[in-house]
Amino acid sequence: MLLEKLRTIENRYEKLTEQMIDPKVLSAPQEYQKYSKEQSELQSVIEKIREYKKLLLDMEGAEEILKGGDNELSELAQAELNELKERKPKIEEELKVMLLPKDSMDEKSVILEIRAGTGGEEAALFAAKLFRMYSKYAETRRWKIEVIDSSPTGLGGLKEVIVNIAGKGAYSRLKYESGVHRVQRVPVTEASGRIHTAAATVAVLPEAEDVDIKVEEKDLRIDTFCSSGAGGQSVNTTYSAVRITHVPTGLVAQCQDERSQLKNREKAMKVLRSRLLEFEIEKKDKERSADRKTQVGTGGRSERIRTYNFPQNRVTDHRIGLTLHRLESVLEGNIDEIIDNLIAHYQAEKLKEL
Repeated sequence: MLLEKLRTIENRYEKLTEQMIDPKVLSAPQEYQKYSKEQSELQSVIEKIREYKKLLLDMEGAEEILKGGDNELSELAQAELNELKERKPKIEEELKVMLLPKDSMDEKSVILEIRAGTGGEEAALFAAKLFRMYSKYAETRRWKIEVIDSSPTGLGGLKEVIVNIAGKGAYSRLKYESGVHRVQRVPVTEASGRIHTAAATVAVLPEAEDVDIKVEEKDLRIDTFCSSGAGGQSVNTTYSAVRITHVPTGLVAQCQDERSQLKNREKAMKVLRSRLLEFEIEKKDKERSADRKTQVGTGGRSERIRTYNFPQNRVTDHRIGLTLHRLESVLEGNIDEIIDNLIAHYQAEKLKEL
């Protein structure tokens, strides 16, 4: 079954190579670009297939030597065969993962929304810490961060912040961060030294383009108002802040971060399109999973996914049972270990389903 799939991919790769030197394709830039993109996406799989096929050939060669009966060569061949047999399952597993159906959204940039949950000012301060953590992580990946909307508090916390993180593959790395993040620590405002629990919600949406979601102007209600800052004070007296409501779904997006009403409208539309795309994805996912008895948790907004415990210097991801005792490092944006483990976990779950 696996070898059959690998042959199909190899055939497709060879066909693409032929098409890309066809004069008709060379004279049609769009067609050439389409084939080039597909070939580029298959490149890593082809390299892994070649590695696997070489391993199988090497195994055959070692087995032939063993059949020959030469004692000196047989010893070397047996050692090589043992090593190749150890490597074989690992390469097969890597190939199976590569053959999993791709999430069409994986290469997209994201709209990241962080909101303070239960816990009052402590929740807002934690939301600000999460925002800093993801900003630091984005910097290490050389992704561009742009704040779309934010509601700061007087003590330096954030009731809400919405940002655009632009970079290839941002969604593939951040999509499992959606859910409820919980913090356990002694707040600065707590005189008795008791540990408090607060929470913030994170939502990661793939950034939608015009081709993904068509929005009709007639379906929109656009309101303008004066933007305000921490504590509700007015930031300016012009009606630059924009709130857009998508009437058919009731979804709302607003932006007041820019002084220009036009820029605020553009940013709010970016958020609205992404929320509409998420709405459509969730609807399809529910239809597909309606007949399944169980569903694997994937970081839905209401699902408690992670705890940050300050007294124990501990971060625990509850979905995969991963605990790290380096909280400060994680809050500095060093979250690759958590993300890599989450990706491996959900890939394993998909393999089970298949």
